[in-house]
Amino acid sequence: MRYVIIGAGAVGGAVGGRLAGAGHEVVLVARGAHHAALRDGGLRLRVPDGEFTYRLPVMDGPAGLGTLRADDVLVLAVKTQDTEAALEAWGTAPVEGGGTAAERLPLLCAQNGVEGPRLALRRFRHVYGVCVWLPATFVEPGVVSAAGSPLTGILHLGGYPHGTDETARQIAADLEKAKFEAPVVPDIARWQYAKLLSNLANSVEAVTGPVESEEALALVERVRAEGAAVLDAAGIAYASVEEQRAARGDKVTLLSRDGTPRGGGSSWQSLTRGTGTIEADYLNGEIALLGRLHGIPTPLNDLLQRLANTFARERRAPGSMSVAELDRLVADLEH
Repeated sequence: MRYVIIGAGAVGGAVGGRLAGAGHEVVLVARGAHHAALRDGGLRLRVPDGEFTYRLPVMDGPAGLGTLRADDVLVLAVKTQDTEAALEAWGTAPVEGGGTAAERLPLLCAQNGVEGPRLALRRFRHVYGVCVWLPATFVEPGVVSAAGSPLTGILHLGGYPHGTDETARQIAADLEKAKFEAPVVPDIARWQYAKLLSNLANSVEAVTGPVESEEALALVERVRAEGAAVLDAAGIAYASVEEQRAARGDKVTLLSRDGTPRGGGSSWQSLTRGTGTIEADYLNGEIALLGRLHGIPTPLNDLLQRLANTFARERRAPGSMSVAELDRLVADLEH
């Protein structure tokens, strides 16, 4: 199978680079300065075992590939706010032997949140969800760092919204030869909702910096508890913290090659790159949506969604609000 990585940023670049390093055929899809850097200098993947440069085909859309191959696997790794545009661009791409990508090809949604595969099902027949546990960083065009060791990441995958099949097992086998663990599960949504609860901290990290102080950790616990209460009220199942810990074990330990800290997660990276957008509407905003649907107040997630979007829109630097200031805003909500 050939892997077409739509969105070769932190997650897409790490997955694409590792697959290429394991001998698989990979095409990278990117935009702007990142596209130019990948085209001109290759993908520079920095991992604990070294820095590797992969000179791979690089496209900015499906037109550059012409007719897609029947054995292509599309890996959607853009942020959720960019999903619709990507689905529209790739869904109508022709496939050898007839039909379109939306009709014939498997689409893996390797994204945070739970909305990406749901959006994909409106256009694509063969959608697979991926629960992404992959600490990776993309802040410099052409360069992706992945700090996990001995595995680069753990990627639970399965048919969306449920089920398994031979395609999922074949993809998992390829990923497991490329320094990932890739459990094929029949209930992928349950893992994605569990990851959603973890990702509610992304906005805290984006606006106040690394979540390290007791005050920041306490706030994150409250934000996640609010999210769990909403999922419980909605009757949505999610993997427990204990189940997630057991699945991860010590398989993905963060190691720095040069002693520098990793920085932050995906939302922090969006602010660092000054993209003007952030995924908060599909993380904290997902909890806000479910809260409104089921009559559960979500003041903390509402606040963080609003702050993260303001930071992105105004291109404010990540971490430019103190935890004390954020705590004051939270206290104002409660009085």
